[in-house]
Amino acid sequence: MAHHDPVSAGKQTVWTRHQVFEKNSIILLIGILIAISIGGLVEIVPLFYLKSTIERVEGVRPLSPLELAGRNIYIREGCYNCHSQMIRPLRDEVERYGHYSLAAESMYDHPFQWGSKRTGPDIARVGGKYSDDWHRDHMRNPRSVVPASIMPGYPFLEQTPLSVPHIAEDLAVLALEGVPYSKEMIDNALSDLVTQGMAEDQNTAAFLKRYPKAQVRDLAAVQGRLTELDAVIAYLQQLGTQVDFKIYDDKANIR
Repeated sequence: MAHHDPVSAGKQTVWTRHQVFEKNSIILLIGILIAISIGGLVEIVPLFYLKSTIERVEGVRPLSPLELAGRNIYIREGCYNCHSQMIRPLRDEVERYGHYSLAAESMYDHPFQWGSKRTGPDIARVGGKYSDDWHRDHMRNPRSVVPASIMPGYPFLEQTPLSVPHIAEDLAVLALEGVPYSKEMIDNALSDLVTQGMAEDQNTAAFLKRYPKAQVRDLAAVQGRLTELDAVIAYLQQLGTQVDFKIYDDKANIR
């Protein structure tokens, strides 16, 4: 009498089912493509129903007109070629530069300033680290404050008056790209620029309502006018200052 082995029979049945794929490369390829397509759709389709994939963080705001003017000069001079603005969540980077960068910090950047290499240090957290005078000395002659620096000097920025007749148009274009500049912000762009850089007290309250926690002070090294260097300093001094990272550190400690 023949002995029936249910285990062997089961294995045979599975092998029989697989034969169609194992022996026919075209069918196997089609099966692979179907599996990859299903996996891709599962990953991609939900994104179409999300307004944004970036978690909003309290404190992040659009740049003020003066800060934006400084950023434009920063980009014009190619500073991003040597200085990144993206701290990776690695221990050595966090210990040197500060809290790792959040996606929300770059959500209003067009283009973003993450950089592709670091000839100089990352400056994502440089805001408030040094005084305005330190930045002036550094831009005039980097070796005067960092003896080992290989950065070229930019003394001409201090001699060049800040000319931004189209700053309102800059805000309007960024608004079209999704940066939340209101009509009020655009209409007051030029006056807000002067208010922040020359500390015009009569307009400070309205300015700070539009740009919370922005630094208002008399940056004008050349009395009575703002220079391109003043704008660059305003931009640098706000980097990394919009988010209160103590909140994230406290949460980490609780865990």
